[in-house]
Amino acid sequence: MTLKTKLILSVSILLVFGFVLTNVNHYRVSTRSIRKNIVEHSLPLTRDNIYSEIQADLMRPIFISSLMANDTFLKDWAIGGEQDKGKVLRYLQEIKDQYGFFSTFFVSEQTGLYYHFKGVQKKLSRENDHDVWYYDFKSLNKPYDLVVDTNEAEENSLTIFINHRLNDYQGKLLGVTGVGLNMEMVADLLKSYRQRYDRDIYLVDRDGLIKVHNDQSLVDRVNIADQEGLGEVASQAVKIKPGSDALDFWRNGRHILLASRYIPEFEWFLFVEQDETTAIAEIRKSFYKNLLFDLAIILAILAVTAYTVNRFQSRLEEMATTDKLTGVCNRREFDRFFDAAVYLHKRQDASFSVILLDVDGFKTINDQLGHMAGDHVLKVIARLAGENIRQNDLVVRWGGDEFVLLVHNDLNHAWQVAERLRKQIRSQNMLAVFTNNGADESVTISCGVVSYEAGETQDQLMMRVDGALYESKKEGRDRSVAFPTIVS
Repeated sequence: MTLKTKLILSVSILLVFGFVLTNVNHYRVSTRSIRKNIVEHSLPLTRDNIYSEIQADLMRPIFISSLMANDTFLKDWAIGGEQDKGKVLRYLQEIKDQYGFFSTFFVSEQTGLYYHFKGVQKKLSRENDHDVWYYDFKSLNKPYDLVVDTNEAEENSLTIFINHRLNDYQGKLLGVTGVGLNMEMVADLLKSYRQRYDRDIYLVDRDGLIKVHNDQSLVDRVNIADQEGLGEVASQAVKIKPGSDALDFWRNGRHILLASRYIPEFEWFLFVEQDETTAIAEIRKSFYKNLLFDLAIILAILAVTAYTVNRFQSRLEEMATTDKLTGVCNRREFDRFFDAAVYLHKRQDASFSVILLDVDGFKTINDQLGHMAGDHVLKVIARLAGENIRQNDLVVRWGGDEFVLLVHNDLNHAWQVAERLRKQIRSQNMLAVFTNNGADESVTISCGVVSYEAGETQDQLMMRVDGALYESKKEGRDRSVAFPTIVS
């Protein structure tokens, strides 16, 4: 794995880990905050508001049934032997019309007759399952009670009956009177609460039996102890503890928070459920959006990083392998090319040669015309050297005014390259701009040429080519000398 790959991989891991950790932490903090707000504020406040509204809405029929039980007309009529039944029927009709109840009734203890605003319905009997409620209520010795039952007088519609004892002036039981609330009306009332507060709301008795629910198929048939998830906390939910904390459970893969409150007037519990999964849905959406957004940012950062790394790596490689002044390769790059050429020589018996050249009288040029002139000479020579070799050959600035050419060919071909380059340099008037009178100032080079011999090291090869260059200088400069000697 390259250093560049390691760097990009490390940056990727840091970015992904950082962004994901930040988003997950933010998501967890947000969900905890939402849950705390629901449990400590929103849900209890909703429960208490609904409790107040239920008291206002459902206590009214309890109050009216209490007025009926204390009405002197009804007492006197019952004490007087229940004469003129039309009077009590009109009385019940007036109560129904005035307050809009679903049903109004009176059951006589003396005669057992069931008076309904529509007429006398029947005579109660202990053997009739529909009449058991009356005898159960008498045994309770309570002033009133709420019962969910079918209303025979209204096509067996499910009804909440508020039953109230009617006593004479000495406290003796005269019968039971009260009103009935249509369960559909009560369910609609709960539905309005649900729409307003966006919560599931229902009522259960102290045994956990559902008494009021917008789904009427559950009423008086289903116990909360038998429901998924809710059954695990049912016993805690029906404990009379004012201001009790919210309970939680799972239903159909959704996390539900539950707040309950006892309604002593009904002896029922108010249940208010909040679907926490729905409450945090927006937070979850935001979490996923942030992850996608962060992924786009990560990809953009990685793209910029890869581009920058590649650019600087190329620049560094260029600086590491290229001579800054002339633009040709330096000695480090020569080492790599030399190793590659030796490998080809071993595998394919491919010949290669080396030319070592330097500028004749370069110190004099620098001393007389300045270093700018000397730099210009080196740049021109480097350019011309590059133009005289093939693409797979190499030009290297060896140091000072010395250059090395690695040529993939035999000694004879390399010597011809050296000669062609030497003559071309001599023909250039490259110093005219640096002289006072613009006179032609020729620059010449001397070259040493050798061919690689099997098993030879780089140092050995360079010592031989340096010897060839020394011979060319000794014989008068502006010459190319090859070892072994090549006759031109």
